Amino acid sequence: MTGAKGAARSAPHIATLVLISGLAALSLNVFLPSLPGMARHFEVDYATMQLSVSAYLGVGALMQLASGPISDLFGRRPVMLVALVVFLLATIGTVFAPDAQSFLAFRLTQAVITAGFVISRAMVRDLVTGENAASLLGYVTMGMSIVPMIAPVFGGILDEAFGWQANFVLMGACGLAVFLLCWFDLGETAQVSSQPFKSQLSSYGALARSGLFWGYAATITLASGSFFAYLGGAPFVGSEVFNLTSSQVGYWFAAPSLGYALGNYISGRFAMRIGMRHLITAGVLVSTVALGLAFLADLSGLHQPLIFFGSVAALGLGNGLLLPSANAGMMSVRPELAGTAAGLGGAMSVAGGAALAALAGALLHDDSGALPLLAVMLASAVASVATVIYTLNRSKRP
Repeated sequence: MTGAKGAARSAPHIATLVLISGLAALSLNVFLPSLPGMARHFEVDYATMQLSVSAYLGVGALMQLASGPISDLFGRRPVMLVALVVFLLATIGTVFAPDAQSFLAFRLTQAVITAGFVISRAMVRDLVTGENAASLLGYVTMGMSIVPMIAPVFGGILDEAFGWQANFVLMGACGLAVFLLCWFDLGETAQVSSQPFKSQLSSYGALARSGLFWGYAATITLASGSFFAYLGGAPFVGSEVFNLTSSQVGYWFAAPSLGYALGNYISGRFAMRIGMRHLITAGVLVSTVALGLAFLADLSGLHQPLIFFGSVAALGLGNGLLLPSANAGMMSVRPELAGTAAGLGGAMSVAGGAALAALAGALLHDDSGALPLLAVMLASAVASVATVIYTLNRSKRP
């Protein structure tokens, strides 16, 4: 059977799920090199235009929170298709926005595409369980690691050649391509509930009362938090502490993405052989030990970019090992609410990460060096060790 009707009855290819999450990642950072020029174009200060990143993250957290339970109720396929249509319309609006206020309104509407993070993970959990889910999630999340590494490079080239609008035209073209792919390939995977909405709400309460769910969610939030803190403080550390040029900072910025991609590959390739528990344990230890060594090195006066960014590459590796298995475990607590679990966990991760990024930025100043940033990152990593111990102990219980 072919066409949309056939697609609705068949499981999606893994490449489709990778591209869904990749599009969501692309929309976040491909236009970052254009921000100064966009501020000049709309005649506003940089802080106003930066809302297209920070406020977008906030709206994205709410979108992830909502898209999970909605997809549990009505299915993954319709929710994803609607999100793509809204994203395409909002993208057209950003290209033709007459002023900064209109642009930001359309830009925040684009955050609907972050539903792709939730739905791609939930669909994996619909199809497979346990180590199989961790393996597939490792491959799916590679799109979330590779795209942020290369997208700003293309964004800068497009901006110089055609202007900032070209980045949003690229988003629209990619969004249209993914929509067509989803129309024909994104089959429904959820067992859409036939129970009344009131009964469904009681199931959400059962999820919220699960200590195991919160253990996995806290582990994901704290492990990701070290990386979000890095995003909040690394530009300052690179330029003001290590006196790197903008292009040099850009090159070093690839470090965590390279580590994360490698960790995702290992998870995808070996999760069924190694097991989720061992990958989670290895991931948290790699991240914490690397950040601890970098903190001690900085404390002893060894202020070197290679040490700082090398530890962040190891952090990326650790997260790449940990996050696919932790996400699979989180969505396995109540399999019928996989979308809800993915949405709530994703919202927690983004919100917690935004708070840690703000804290890191507030602690850094001209005379601080990199130590405050490393301290925040290390504290988050150490806290994730505690939640991993709690979660793995809880998961042993019948």
